[in-house]
Formats: sequence, C-alpha cells, structure tokens
Amino acid sequence: MKRYLYLWHRWLGIALCLFMAMWFFSGVVMLYVGYPKLTPREHLAHLPALPVEGCCAAPVRAGADWPAGLVLSSIGGEPVYLLPRPGQVAQVLDARTGIPAGPVDAERALAAAAQFAPGAPAELQALINEDAWTHSRALDADRPLYRIALHDAQRRLIYVSSQTGAVVRDATGTERAWNWVGTWIHWLYPLRGNALQPIWTDTVIWLSLAATVMGLLGMIIGVLRWRRRRYRSGSHSPYRGWARWHHITGLVAGLLLICWIFSGLMSMNPWGIFSRAPTLAVAAYSGSPGPPAQTDVGDILRRLQVGGWQPVELQWRRIAGRYWVSASNAVGEQRVLDLQTGALVGQLPRELLQASIAAMAPTQQVQFEWLTAHDFYYYPRAEHSMLGHLPKPLPMLRARFADGRWVEVDPATGALLGQSSPARRVSRVLFALLHSWDWLPLLEHRPLWDVWMVGFSLGGMLISVSGVVIGYRRLRPGRRRRAATARVGG
Repeated sequence: MKRYLYLWHRWLGIALCLFMAMWFFSGVVMLYVGYPKLTPREHLAHLPALPVEGCCAAPVRAGADWPAGLVLSSIGGEPVYLLPRPGQVAQVLDARTGIPAGPVDAERALAAAAQFAPGAPAELQALINEDAWTHSRALDADRPLYRIALHDAQRRLIYVSSQTGAVVRDATGTERAWNWVGTWIHWLYPLRGNALQPIWTDTVIWLSLAATVMGLLGMIIGVLRWRRRRYRSGSHSPYRGWARWHHITGLVAGLLLICWIFSGLMSMNPWGIFSRAPTLAVAAYSGSPGPPAQTDVGDILRRLQVGGWQPVELQWRRIAGRYWVSASNAVGEQRVLDLQTGALVGQLPRELLQASIAAMAPTQQVQFEWLTAHDFYYYPRAEHSMLGHLPKPLPMLRARFADGRWVEVDPATGALLGQSSPARRVSRVLFALLHSWDWLPLLEHRPLWDVWMVGFSLGGMLISVSGVVIGYRRLRPGRRRRAATARVGG
C-alpha cells in the first residue's frame, strides 16, 4: 500500500507542481492587486452633480406605478433614468423627456469616456465581446463593449456598455501589468474568451481536486518518513538537497497548502453544491406598489441639497409599498428622502423593515438581530479583493428564518445587502476563510494578516518549486538512460 502512496504522490506531483508554483506566486500578487473592476466608489466619483433646473421629467406617467430600483444618474454628461428589467440590462431613458435613448454608437461611447475622465484624450480602440480584462460574467448583459484607451497618467482602459452607454469597467496600466502575473494566470484565464471557454470550469475543478489529493498524499508520506530518531545523516528526514526541503517544508506548511488548494476548488462552487437553496421573495419585501406623494424630481433634488450637499445619483426604493429615494454624492455619502412625508430620514422605521422582511417568508418564524459591529459572516475587505467593493454598512439588520435562510438589510436605506442559506455559509468557511483567511482577528490586525498569508504562501511556493525540481530530475533523459543501463547491468 505504501508503494502506491509514493507512486500516486510522485506522478501527481510531476504533473501538478508547476501549476502549484504558479498558483502560489500569482496568489501573493493577488493579495495586493485584484482583477480590474469599476467599484461603486469609482462609479460615483466620475458622475457630475445632478442639475435641479430643467433636469428631469417625472420618471413615470401620472398615476402609474413607480418601478422599484429606478435610478437617476448621468451617462455621457446627460441625466438619464435607468429602468430595471428582470434578467436584462436596465433600459435607458432620457431623463428630460422620458423617451428611450437610442442605440449606443461610437460617439456616445466617447461621450461616456469624456464624462469619466474630463480633459483626458480618448482613443476608441474596438468594439469587443471579451478580452483579458472583461471575463467577468457580471458584464454579460452589457456586451459587446467599446474599449477606449485614455491617454492619462494612469494609462487606463475603460469599457463602455453597448446596451446602456455607461462605463462599466476600468483597468489602469498598473493593474494590467500585475494581473498578467496575478489573477490572469491564477484563474487560468488563458482558457477564457476563446475556443477553450467550454472547458475552463471543469479544468479548474479537476486540477484543484487532483492537487488536493496530491497534497493529502504528501502529508501522509511526510509523516511516515519522519523519524524521532535521526537517520545516519543526522537528520530526521531521510532525504537530501531539494528532496529534504520538500519534505520538511511540506510538514510545516503542507496543511495550509491543502487548505488553500481545496478552498480554491470550493470557490468554483463545484457541481452547484452551494447554490441549491431557493431564495426569498424580494417582491414581497417591496410590497404592493402605489404612487408616491412626491413626484416632482426637481423638488426632490432641492430637498436633498440642504446645506450645499450635491447628489450625483438617486435610486427609488419601494419597501412595504412606501417609496424612498436614496441619494449618493461623489464621495459615496448617502441621504434618504421619505417620499410620503418629504422629510430626510437617518434610518427607516424599524417596524416597517421587520414587517417587510417577515413578508418574504410569511409561514416561517423569524428572529431579528441588529449588528453594530462586523462579525464572522459580515465584514469588510480591501476594495481590490474579490468582493471588497461591496458595502458593509453598520448598523445592519439581519433576519434569521426558521429554515436557516438569512436576509441582511441596510436600515439607513432599506437596501437588501444579501441573502444566504446554510450551504452558502458553509461556502464562506470552506472558501473565504480557508483561502483568504477572512477572519476578523487577522483582518483587523494587519500586518499580522499579511505576515500569515505571505509567509505561508512562500512555504507553499517552496514546496511546489522543490517538487518541480525533483520531478525534472526524475524525468530528465540522462537519468532515465542511467537507470536503464543499471537495470541491464544488474
């Protein structure tokens, strides 16, 4: 049996150690430079203030229902309504007339670039479906994309949706340079956006699974080969040179190596194991629609501008049938207007929020928890990390339903921050905790987190590189010829 352990570990190592070394090196890069994205902060920072006079017609006909999630923003320097459509990209309406905007052509794409970076020379490069910096599935509804190069200090590429005309992604020169040796190879993106696309998911899953098995076998062998009493060489390990480094480093960092590879597998949600629970009814949270008392958009803007505050984007939100407008300024500060009373509010009524959440699953018991500090399941991350752009405001209202599903709501705006099932919370442990060590005692005490992540990543890299060297020496032609000669001579 031992012999088969050695053989399986050896040949899996020969096949996979180069991948492992690549994953560890690129993983260290990703700790500090993430895949390009347009964060909410960047989006708001590039919007002009909404004008009060002559800005906007009523977003819907008199007496009609207002759609929940309606947004008033700016595209190409002009105010627009973004009308949400389930399963599709939002419909763009001219905010002054309420008429649907026309097709997005090159001229409108360049206007969006001018709004994003006023004064920066912009060069329209191409209309593309996908390239190295636009693999995210979140962009699917916006494709094809206009790729525009900005000749500014950051050497940015920006991508404009051909469906809405809005900038949906930016990638600086620094981000692109580091991503070639970071995310792009870590996530095997050479297999994306081309003829190999159909095999990308399965390739990542099976490589990660095989590497996990290889790591487990290596740990077993490492323990079996370690002696309390020293070998003749004076070492507790029977190996020399690179093999000894491989053995000892594997014993020290091997468990974390296994955790990282296995959690990388879990990040792919293999075979849909974390996404089988039904979601709660968002429509029930919104309630039955009705016309708001306040429909004059100019008056809404004037009420929000008290004290010289300048909103750049508004979002209409319906909760329990009542309408609220959440406004954001260019630095991400928010104000909320109750359209029933016309008053600014610091927080939506507690009873209204709890009743709306309970309506999402009326047959189940629900417990409410008001968080004033981040916890194991709700915490902020650095903006460049995978989900670091998502806001984690406090206080936060969490509802726990009897079947194990949770809902999290921002009481300041009424926004649904997320839903989770028991399976998704298991995924949080198996992926986010084991892969990124998203654990508050570490995250809140940097550089302790950095020392932990970089230190053990270097250990994993040494295990992998030593495995590559051992594998090369095993397979090199000269060694095979000597081994064959020895067998013949024997």
